Amino acid sequence: MSTQQSSMIRAARVYLRVSTDEQDLARQEAIVAGARVAGFYVAAVYREKASGARPDRPELLRMVDDLQPGEVVIAEKIDRISRLPLPEAELLVATIRGKGARLAVPGIVDLSDLVADSSGVSRIVLEAVQDMLLRVALQTARDDYETRRERQREGIEIAKRAGRYTGRKPDLAHHRRIVELREAGMSIARTAELAGCSIAQVKRVTALHRAKIALPGLVLC
Repeated sequence: MSTQQSSMIRAARVYLRVSTDEQDLARQEAIVAGARVAGFYVAAVYREKASGARPDRPELLRMVDDLQPGEVVIAEKIDRISRLPLPEAELLVATIRGKGARLAVPGIVDLSDLVADSSGVSRIVLEAVQDMLLRVALQTARDDYETRRERQREGIEIAKRAGRYTGRKPDLAHHRRIVELREAGMSIARTAELAGCSIAQVKRVTALHRAKIALPGLVLC
């Protein structure tokens, strides 16, 4: 491949995230195909089941560490990248930019090409507009997270006062799948991969299952 051809390749890293083990990443997988259709070479796909309000997401940190100059980070929405408080969210974006990469997320107007072709006052204005739009999107993602949390708390309090709150119901079918994989001889890591959950959940469900065998009256949850 010539230098000219290689310079035309646009490389992307795709980040897919849902908040809990019970949620499915399948719907977001279409983003990978969409990136390729748009002409990107997909260098890697990072799949995460963790809250966007956590700064210590392993796959997010791995993606940031892997980033190379000129690459693009693709996600379904900005809240997949971050639901962090604004200062932490801006620090995350600054880290991505510091690696020489940029974001390609629906709802975020990317003025990078215009900025690169501008100078003087025009460049300063475009950069300011880009930063403002991104800041608004990041703050909106955080506000939505806080609103959801507050509504959840209010719903739980109402249910408690009415005597209807029983806590989150376990996904028994998913738990059985984990137990079956472990009993089939799969390692904890392989079980987590096949079941689409965290290693911590595999350990927790396995421990509860063993306790249920030892104490038949115990409910698996």
